[in-house]
Amino acid sequence: MLRIRCPWCGERDEIEFRYRGDASRPRPAADAGLAAFCDYVYQRDNPQGWHLEWWLHVGGCRTLLKIERHTLSHEIRWIGAAADQPPRPMEPGR
Repeated sequence: MLRIRCPWCGERDEIEFRYRGDASRPRPAADAGLAAFCDYVYQRDNPQGWHLEWWLHVGGCRTLLKIERHTLSHEIRWIGAAADQPPRPMEPGR
């Protein structure tokens, strides 16, 4: 089980959170068209390595978090608010 450190509530079990998707993909512009939105919603990569993700703390403060997590080891090396960016560039696949 993952232990996720919420910046406001402290360290909690993964069951208090819900995965909300890939935080590294920018949302298409409002006038981008249906095909762009379909790709944004349904086309996903399955990365191996460090990945930036959205997690919602549903069992606590209900805050949306950005988490940098390794998809193989599940190590978490950064957690921030939705508007925050990781302090170093992402290293996909490492």
